[in-house]
Amino acid sequence: MILQPTTHKPPPNHHHNYHHHHHNQIHLFSPNTLSFSSGLLQNSAFSVKQPPIVPAICNAHRNPLFVACSSISQVHSYGTLDYERRPMLNWNAVYKQISMLEDPKLGSASVLNQVENDDKRLTKWELCRIVKELRKFKRFKYALEVYDWMNNRAERYRITTSDTAIQLDLIAKVHGIASAEHYFLKLPDALKDKRIYGSLLNVYARSRMREKSESLMDIMRSKGYASHALPFNVMMTLYMNLKDHEKLESLISELKEKNIALDIYTYNIWLSSCGAKGAVEKMEEVFELMSADPAINPNWTTFSTMATVYIKLGHLEKAEDCLKKIESRVTGRDRLPYHYLISLYGSAHNKDEVYRVWNLYKASFFNIPNLGYHTVISALARTDEMEGAEKIYDEWLSVKSFFDPRITNILLSSYVRKGLSQKAETMFGQMIEAGGKPNSMTWEIFAEDHIRNTRISEALSCLNSATLADGSKNWRPNPSNVSLILKICEQQADVASKDALLAILRRMGCLNDVAYMSYIPMLSGERIPGGVPVAEDSDGGDDGTFGLLNELQETL
Repeated sequence: MILQPTTHKPPPNHHHNYHHHHHNQIHLFSPNTLSFSSGLLQNSAFSVKQPPIVPAICNAHRNPLFVACSSISQVHSYGTLDYERRPMLNWNAVYKQISMLEDPKLGSASVLNQVENDDKRLTKWELCRIVKELRKFKRFKYALEVYDWMNNRAERYRITTSDTAIQLDLIAKVHGIASAEHYFLKLPDALKDKRIYGSLLNVYARSRMREKSESLMDIMRSKGYASHALPFNVMMTLYMNLKDHEKLESLISELKEKNIALDIYTYNIWLSSCGAKGAVEKMEEVFELMSADPAINPNWTTFSTMATVYIKLGHLEKAEDCLKKIESRVTGRDRLPYHYLISLYGSAHNKDEVYRVWNLYKASFFNIPNLGYHTVISALARTDEMEGAEKIYDEWLSVKSFFDPRITNILLSSYVRKGLSQKAETMFGQMIEAGGKPNSMTWEIFAEDHIRNTRISEALSCLNSATLADGSKNWRPNPSNVSLILKICEQQADVASKDALLAILRRMGCLNDVAYMSYIPMLSGERIPGGVPVAEDSDGGDDGTFGLLNELQETL
């Protein structure tokens, strides 16, 4: 079966209810459990205005802990409503106004206030639908500002514990973990339910904070909040990305011992863990268990996980079979399967299938977001179909809602890798003329070109520009680039350039990150002012599986 354009028919609305249980208070933040930043309550830079919170409402005949959904991105639902199933109102126009703000400083409130000034009243459902879409496309700051706007109108909008869980997650992404912890601490203990604890657990797991994650998980066990698969899914993903597959297997055993049913997401994470180890036979055994479970219906994410493993290990026939099964499971208005199919066919170097699915994708949706263009251009670049990638890039330029430098970076990186420096510089100039702003990765791509040609001064200049670009707070230079610069500096006895590089690393907080520094063998065991000594046998590396956790976080 191949993909066909579909139209979405929303199902009838469902009413949910949830019985709120009160538990005996347990002292949460003892020195032996969670260690939060000192001065958190007194000196936090983030102040929260929180209106009265009421428990979220869930359907009694369903598991009250989550709303079942069709992709792994919704593992951590924690009782939030599936806004995709409601009929489209005027939220989309408001969402577009917010997402396309030319001046980010104006914020979401400027758009929402203008809507109200035009005598249009926004419902709670519409506002939450706007938040969902903003989060989907990683516009976290704008999403949090929508909640701030609602919080300032407590008499009109009832804030549920599900809303609070989402706000906690957004605060962590926008203001940092310390601010999220402060927000959590300020909430009344009686209102800290499974959703809110689960949201904080997500925050820790996403940041690979093992000790805090494990401590919070123990607290959730003691409160009865770990009697279902969701928190186990969070911890399993954490262990998978920490490469502690033995610990992951122990959680599977715990689920079975406690007679807690494995859900579709538990199986998918288990499959991914097997794949990360290259254990194809074990992965296929897990799939057989999954298929034999009467409560489980393997979804498209199941087959995308297996296809990824098969492609990585060169089993292309098995991969192609999985990709066809993904197509047969695409339903409704979900764009994500198209992105996965295009990307996976690109990884399999099958450009014909990339074009076929891309054309079906465009026929199925009125417009394609930047992420769709990013996916197909990247896939074509991996198949070395540069002419096609350039044509679709030109198409994107003509229809884009805003300039996303990450799309340009795909072609820039390909040109630099092929030694086409002049072509890269020309495209960079065209990007600036079109109003695009280079991000940190843009500058690092040009730094790589200078490194290849041993122009260390120019490379350092680009890396310095990368530290000043928009969004640079979360950027760190590729350790392989750092190692190459250090090697050249050593060969040329260039102490000044080495010091300049270390200054950049210090500014970005790299020198205090043991995990990051473990990627740079030339600095192993060396004591650096303002940094930490790194053992020569430090374990590092990332096989890309942490992307799964990012996907899991899309919906709380």
